[in-house]
Amino acid sequence: MAPSGSYDLLVVGGGNAALCAALSARARGLAVLIVEAAPKHFRGGNSRHTRNVRTMHERPLDVLSDSYPEEEYWLDLVKVTGGLTDEKLARMTIRQTAQHPAWMKCHGARFQPALGGTLQLGRTNLFFLGGGKALINAYYAAAEAMGVDVAYETEAIDFDIRDGRFVSAIVNGQGSQREIRAKALVAAAGGFEANLEWLREAWGPPADNFIVRGTPYNTGRVLKRLLDTGAKSIGDPTQGHCVAIDARSPKFDGGIVTRVDAVSLGIVVNKHAQRFYDEGEDFWPKRYAIWGRLIARQPDQIGFAIIDAKSMGRFMPPLYPAIESESISDLATRLGLDAIALAKTVADFNAAARSGGFDHTILDECRTENIDPPKSHWARPLDTPPYYAYPLRPGITFTYLGVAVDDRARMVLADDTPAPNIFAAGEIMAGNVLGNGYLAGIGMAIGTTFGRIAGEEAARHVRG
Repeated sequence: MAPSGSYDLLVVGGGNAALCAALSARARGLAVLIVEAAPKHFRGGNSRHTRNVRTMHERPLDVLSDSYPEEEYWLDLVKVTGGLTDEKLARMTIRQTAQHPAWMKCHGARFQPALGGTLQLGRTNLFFLGGGKALINAYYAAAEAMGVDVAYETEAIDFDIRDGRFVSAIVNGQGSQREIRAKALVAAAGGFEANLEWLREAWGPPADNFIVRGTPYNTGRVLKRLLDTGAKSIGDPTQGHCVAIDARSPKFDGGIVTRVDAVSLGIVVNKHAQRFYDEGEDFWPKRYAIWGRLIARQPDQIGFAIIDAKSMGRFMPPLYPAIESESISDLATRLGLDAIALAKTVADFNAAARSGGFDHTILDECRTENIDPPKSHWARPLDTPPYYAYPLRPGITFTYLGVAVDDRARMVLADDTPAPNIFAAGEIMAGNVLGNGYLAGIGMAIGTTFGRIAGEEAARHVRG
């Protein structure tokens, strides 16, 4: 790091949003320092676990097919959020995604065709060749080539903010503390999902059974300090990107490979062997992020996705192998469930299923009748052994409680005025757009849009 006081911009955080801000600011001539709490091999926050970004386009673009216009993107977002979104900021995010592919390529990103299985995203989402880690590595290489300074294993632990204006930060890096002064700050340090105490404060005892599938370095320390020093909060602490992941996953940092995508092709039961929600409500990319909260509301926060041989191979294979059996009764025993109860649940579901030409790539006519909860699509009897099951826990990726921002990515203060030189991007402000629910690839869209804006606006502020 250069001597204290020599930076134009301090970027706190080391993921996609932080890098987009740093690259944009450096391109405009600013002296930039990134402080990343993680060691180099863990750099990138949750961005290193991602695979794609949701992208608006009016015609086929790169590896994206057909078109995905603004209005459709907006309606998809409204549907998953239930309208809990700031329309101005959301539409701005959407429109900016049309510029993302060219900008990302200029900084080393490469793309590949969409993955198969239950991810119907070939038209809407741009997949990164090599995944999120390759994207992050490309951005770091670009940043270092441009002269951006990076301090790993360095955490911002306090800020000097006077009358809403950033003056300096105290950082703790490799055993020593120092003050970093800068003319502007970009906060891009994520949410508080890795802070188990804060999760329990929000959720109560059920949080003890949550698995943090994202980075262990998003402790919420930066978020809390900004809120304590006058930032206006946005979002609900119990809302977040929370999906159903394999219950055998590690407590932290299991990443996207722990997600179980078999849900829409079978049934899901709780510890009492009872179904509790429509597994085929909509395409999986529009519904996968509700299943973490659904499991969180079940007894002991545990569920089980069950399919038969007909569905094996039709979804993205998860990290852990399925629990397999030739009979439903034996499968129940292996899962620790009541065999009679599970056999009845499966028999009732099978009797209610109505065939209609199964096709997991469309909203088909295979549905149930006279059963609660229903299954709206892809409802086929579980009648072909072997049978397979995946135990499920709530897997939280990031939280939606954050700081409010305006359309220039400026952090909004409690009195609704923008801070002149404090900007926010990524998960720390995602609650402005995501009040509820999640849409595959929207997190990277928010981070890229607001990261770029934050870097540009910081440069505008510094250069006057």
